[in-house]
Amino acid sequence: MIDDDILTIEEVAKYLRVSERTVYDWAQKGDIPSGKIGTVWRFKKSEIEKWVNDRLSINRFTPQLSSVQINTVISPDRILFLNYSTKRDVLLALADNLAAAPQVKNRQELSGEILKREELMSTAIGRGIAIPHVRLSSVTDLVVSIGISRTDILDFQTLDDEKVRLVFMIAAAYNQHAYYLQTLSFFSARLKNRDLRAALLDAKTPQEAYALMSG
Repeated sequence: MIDDDILTIEEVAKYLRVSERTVYDWAQKGDIPSGKIGTVWRFKKSEIEKWVNDRLSINRFTPQLSSVQINTVISPDRILFLNYSTKRDVLLALADNLAAAPQVKNRQELSGEILKREELMSTAIGRGIAIPHVRLSSVTDLVVSIGISRTDILDFQTLDDEKVRLVFMIAAAYNQHAYYLQTLSFFSARLKNRDLRAALLDAKTPQEAYALMSG
């Protein structure tokens, strides 16, 4: 295991957007994959990714998951058709689109934090999907931008080796922790539907993709 594969409590807390104390408590209770080196907790990056993705896929991020009102967080003008092979280009295009929403007050901060988050740990969740996400004080309410790629995005680190083609970027206000996790879970659950994924990839217009997601 090389150093880049090992995360500290601080790094895991930043990735999950929770307090360091929460991560410490999870580690103590065995709720999160971890190990001790002397008296210091350490976390294997690949195990944390799998732990996160498992919880996304079975909707365990929030104790009570209620329906997200999809038409309040997406709109046709925030659905992009992309043709980039690198995740950096994809993330910057989506962040630029998302920053045009009135809920986002600082375009530069959004782009920077999205890239930092992806560098720390991949947001690919399998099945050709990635859900990059941040909570920022410069965002006033949760908003989503959707990227449908016409080509494989080659450098997302995926657990199932399926190339990413669908990217859902979520930006939320810093105080929207529960709703933010609920929205992550909502998209992950909806996108388990193979027919929906195929229809999104075949969509010809943003309006068609919006109808598929809001239907």
